[in-house]
Order: sequence, then C-alpha cells, then structure tokens
Amino acid sequence: MTMAVPGSERFSSRPTDPATLAAQLPASLPVHTVTQEQIDALDPLTYEVVRHRLWSVTDEMGEALKRMSGSPIVTDANDFDFAVSDELGQEVQVGLYNTMLVGAVDLAIYWTLQHRATNPGIVEGDMFLTNDPWVGGGLHQNDAMVYQPVFWEGKLFGWTSAIAHQPDLGGVGLGSFSPAAQDVFSESLPTPPVKVVRDGLLQDDVADMWVRRSRVPMMIGLDLRAKVGANTVGRDRLLAVIAQYGADTVKAVMKRMMSDAESRLRGKLRDLPDGTWHATGYQDQSHTGDRNLHKITVAMTKADDHLTLDFTGTDPQAGVINCTYAGMRGGVMLALLPILAGDIPWSAGGLMRCFDLVAEEGTINNASFPAAVSRGPIGPAWLTGNLVAECLSQMLDQSTALDAHVQATCCGTWDTAVIAGLDERGPVPNPFLSIMMDPMAGGYGAQPQADGMDTGGLFCIPLGRVPDVEMTEFLYPVLALWRREEPDSGGPGRRRGGVAASMAITPHGTSFPIGLVLASAGKAVSQNNGLAGGYPGNTGVEKIARGSDLTTMLAGGRLPAGLDEVGGEQELCPCYGETYVAPGEVFTMFWQGGGGYGDPLTREPEDVARDVREQKVSAEHATVGYGVILDATGAPDLDATRRRREELREVRRTRAGAGEASRTTVDVADGRRLDDNLVAVGHGADAQVACRHCSTVLGSGSVGDLDLVRHEGPVTEAGPQVASSAELYVDQAVHFRQYCCPGCFTALWTAVVPVDHVDDVVRTSRVLADASR
Repeated sequence: MTMAVPGSERFSSRPTDPATLAAQLPASLPVHTVTQEQIDALDPLTYEVVRHRLWSVTDEMGEALKRMSGSPIVTDANDFDFAVSDELGQEVQVGLYNTMLVGAVDLAIYWTLQHRATNPGIVEGDMFLTNDPWVGGGLHQNDAMVYQPVFWEGKLFGWTSAIAHQPDLGGVGLGSFSPAAQDVFSESLPTPPVKVVRDGLLQDDVADMWVRRSRVPMMIGLDLRAKVGANTVGRDRLLAVIAQYGADTVKAVMKRMMSDAESRLRGKLRDLPDGTWHATGYQDQSHTGDRNLHKITVAMTKADDHLTLDFTGTDPQAGVINCTYAGMRGGVMLALLPILAGDIPWSAGGLMRCFDLVAEEGTINNASFPAAVSRGPIGPAWLTGNLVAECLSQMLDQSTALDAHVQATCCGTWDTAVIAGLDERGPVPNPFLSIMMDPMAGGYGAQPQADGMDTGGLFCIPLGRVPDVEMTEFLYPVLALWRREEPDSGGPGRRRGGVAASMAITPHGTSFPIGLVLASAGKAVSQNNGLAGGYPGNTGVEKIARGSDLTTMLAGGRLPAGLDEVGGEQELCPCYGETYVAPGEVFTMFWQGGGGYGDPLTREPEDVARDVREQKVSAEHATVGYGVILDATGAPDLDATRRRREELREVRRTRAGAGEASRTTVDVADGRRLDDNLVAVGHGADAQVACRHCSTVLGSGSVGDLDLVRHEGPVTEAGPQVASSAELYVDQAVHFRQYCCPGCFTALWTAVVPVDHVDDVVRTSRVLADASR
C-alpha cells in the first residue's frame, strides 16, 4: 500500500451540495439560474421539445468526435462519452456510450469551479483539459476530458464535455499500462484541469505539452482537436436552443430533467422491498509477480426511496488494480443506468441524488494518491459495477413487473492487450501502438425471460462496437487467424449466458517482435457470476504459441483453426505482464461470456438442442451440464433426459452427504416471488422462505440463515467454461461452491470462489428482504 503524499488532498474531488457550491463562487463569475416557480411553470409541450433538443446536442457532439478522431478506440469501438451540464456541473444529459464515465464528468467541473474560478479564471471562450482521476472527468489517466463553460449574456449558463480513452499518454508501459507499477509515478502523468483553449484559440504550448508525452503524438493531437471540435459543436447547438426558446426556459428544462429523473427513480425504489443485499468479488493478481486475490465487497441497503452502497471491508489498494472515488462512482453508474434507469431518461445529475456511497480511503476502489490506477475502469471500477448489478438484480428479481431488468453478470471484465512495434509495410518503417478492442464482443448475462446476447457487447457501452478485422489488419502489421464465438463460454442456466469469443493474431508486415502488455482479471476466480443458481460464464485465458509451425502452414496455403494446429510450445499468459510476439508466433485471447440464470437442469431440452445445433453448447456439455440427451437427429430424447436429470440431482444429493431427512413443506401457491427458485409465504417475522419447486421450507423471517445444502468441490464441476488451472495464477485455493434445496436439490446459488470466501447469499436479510410487502 502506498503512503499518501502531503498536499495531494487538494486534488481530491467529491460531490458537493449545489447550494454550497454556488455560494462559494466568486462575484467575478456570475451564474445563470432560475427559480422553482419558473420550473413549475413549464408547459409539457415546451418541456418535451427542449428536452429532446438537448438530447440531440449530445448526439451531434458524438458524431463530430467520431468524424474528427483518428483513433479506432473512438471511431470503431465508441469508447467515449459526452454530457451537457448545468451551471454547477450537474449532468443534465449524457450520451449512450461509455456509461462509467458518467460517474466522473461532473466531479471535474466541481473541482474546476472550486479551484479555477479565481485563478486563472473561468471566462467565455475557455476550454479545460484534464486526465487526473482524483480530480474526476475520467477513471484513469488514459481518459482525457475536454470541457468548456457556456455563457449567455455574461453569465455562466452551463457546460459541455467530451471524454475519450487515449491509446497512450506516456509512462513506463506501452499504452500507459505498466503491469509492474506500484504507484502512479510509473504511469501516465495525471494532469489537473488546465486551460487548453483561451478566447476560442487552442493554446499551442499546452497542446504541445500534452502530445509530447505520448508514443503516438499525432493520434493524441488529433483526438485533442476532435474533442475541442465536439465541444464547439455542443456550445453552438446549445446557444441556438437558448436563442430560440430563451435562457430561462432552457435552464428550467434542464433543472426539470434532473428532478424528473430523480423522482421517477425514487418512485421505482419505493415500490421495491426494503432490505440489504450483499455481493463480494475478487481481482486475481494486482501486478506482475503478484499471486494474491484482492477483494471488493458491497452491502446495498434500500430504504424507502434511497440506496446506500457500503463498500466497507474492501481490501487495501495494491499494485495497479486501483481506482479513485471517481472510478467507484463510475462503476455504480455502470450498473444503475441500464438496470434501474433503463426506462428513465439519463439525466445523471438527478439519478445520482438517489444513492450514497460509503467507502474507506486507501482501498482498491477508493484509492489514495499516489496509487497506481491505470487498470482502474477495467479492473476495480468494473468489478464494483458487477457487484452492484448483482445486488440490484437480486432486489428487482422479487418483482415480476421488473424482472425484464434483472440480468446476470455480463462478460466479467475487459481483457486488455496492448500491441506496439514497427510497421515495415510502407516505404518508410513507422512505429505503431494499439489496444486490441476485440473483447468489445463480450457475452451478456442471462435474464429470467431470455438468454444473454451472444457476443452482445459490453454492459457499460450501450453503443459499443467490435472493430472490423480487416480494418485492424489494414492499420497494423498483424494477420488475424480467427475471431469466432466459442461454445460453452456462456454460463449454464435455465437461461444461458451469452457466449464470448476468441481471436488470434500473428505479426505480418514486420520483421521485429511485437511488444505486448497484458492486464486482465477473471482467470482464477469468476467475475461473470450467474443468478438464482445459474453458473458463471467462462474464465478468461491468453496464450502465445512459441516456436510454432505457422509460417510453413501459411506458405502451404493452410490457415489454422486452433492453437493446437500450429505446434510449438503454448505459453500461458499471466493476468498482468509484459512480453512479445515474434514473427511466426501466435497470440490468442479468449475473453469472457455472461453468467447464467436459474438451475441449468431446469432449462427446456429444446433450447439445449438448439444451442448444440448452433454450436453455442457442445454435445458433451449438453449431457454433462444440462442433463439433456439428444437422439441421432439432434432432437432431445425427453424420457432419457428426465432420467439423466434425476441422476444428476442424485449426484448432488450424494456428494453433499444428504440423506432422506424429513422436511417441512408449505403451500407456495400464493407465495411472493423472491427469485427463480424461492418464494416467501406469510408476512413479517412469521414469513417462511420456501422452494417453489418442491415446497420445502428453507427458513423463516426470525432465522438468520436459510437451511440449504452446501457443496464444495473442484472448479471442474462448474463445467468446461471454467479453467481448472487457478493455481497457475494465484496461491489461494479456489473451488466450486453450490447451495441446493435440501428437498429437490435444485441449485439456488453457484459460484467459483476462494475457499475462504464468506457467503452472503444465504442470509435471510438479503433473500427475504421485507416479506410484509
């Protein structure tokens, strides 16, 4: 754990009360605002027209950035976002791109108002640039934000902002990822807000300072100008709306948008049961050479119309797997926007009023300066979002009206691979650097009424795209050997998790080795958990074939279909490390699918047969994992399937050492749904939790834990989607753990976890919540 640097507290940003912030502003910075009476006086038609005009402003900003940027991260993968904010920085409208960034944009504006309003001042024609994760704006240093104040008649009216991931901003490691870093001084330099535009002119001194740090200065310079251009579009469009409808009307709409989003979310929360839900996840390895697991834990309490997310108990900051407060908040928004606010306009400034965050300083998702944070958004922030999503889904699963918003964890995390080297295909060799964006095709988590989308994308980027393989080969000296969906990678369940994919590349057009930086998680312990007994999706894996016979194969006109065909020695890559891929060698990456929902032994046999036909599930796993027997035509044999599933349930009974103990049953016909398997019968302290399949009573409102059958075994019992080699990554023992109903042995909770994992899943406080509702 790094020691805090004296003076660094100045660069810490937190949400602040709007009235307090407004009172702190100097008289030299007058702001435009409106009264509550003006907000209440809005007519519905004007409100809707102006609201949609503001929405279109962010859309136009997005299109401007994509047209001006030269980075595939922006143009192909859509890893960026925008916002229009009010005079105090509260986000009024955000884009449908990287939703994690929504949790950080306003923090940078708050900080700027507090620390730049007097010196050097905030005036018309300014734009600011920052990549400081402690200030906000982004979640790690590669997230660079350009934002501007918008004035009307001499008063600060609002802000526009554009933020995107940059491929490289300096530091020890390629792509600014240093897998061995122990503090931020080995990474890209965090830059607090600095004026990059004055009086409408880009400042060459600041721009030169900015691009000088990068290994790809031309791309960084172009992206900087693209963000300046996007902000210019945003300001011009916003001023046009003000000119047409009047400043007071537009500002009243902005305030109303936030209050409407807040009231709608609070109304949804009131209709849900009060209670506390828990989730715990792990980062496997923290840096090169580390072999430990690092825990993030959350207790989500819902009381009336408010959420409290308490991360107390999370492990101390370590290695590169840290994020700042902005990253933790971004992780929360990753989950909250699509799950709770999928049917509410994304006026984030109002939505964020509905929750509080509790987190200890110096932990891996609330790291203190100078912790290394390059892995922040795609490590601890992402895992934070997964855990919050798990809690939200368990809460929503109790409402049949809202089960369309319930979803098992999607694709675990982002598998990072940075490649760099010398491109010799042109008349003059040129250096290149890129992040492999193919893991954008992650598998989505399953839902109560639907399978997860296969290679459907990333939960945090609704408009994300997977890059075109041919464009990757055009831009960089690599040959793509395959990119394909992988069977059995989706978590088994009554509803199957979406399958993931793999890709393989080899150097092509260079005689030099290509440098490779790897940063990932979810290889020893699953990060893509299932729900309601559903199994996790696959664990990730990367390998390099050294000394392969690929060159001979290609010369003979053969293209390999798998790593085994190219020969040589297969080198397993660690979670964090730096290495290379030489010409003739093959690098392959297999990223993660979505978790399943419900016990796989309850999946419709016809659905399993279709999965086998479409190569989503192997024929072997259909029998072993789902208990489905297929005949010679590929159709399910229903009698044989019934017998096979009875055998598998008996295996669960036998391995748990459970006998034919007497059990109490209850009429579940009128029970209130808790999830796919559990119902609550009765009310208050006298309520009972029962299995909806066999009516066995599992506990009551006065009992702390449910009476379930617990099994622990090797991770291979989770299925072929989970690697059996956790010991190659971490020293802690990892195993398969499952809780079943003692009556019918339906799986109620399934996971791959460390042996010392403390279960929250069976606590009545989480499952029963408020049975009186």
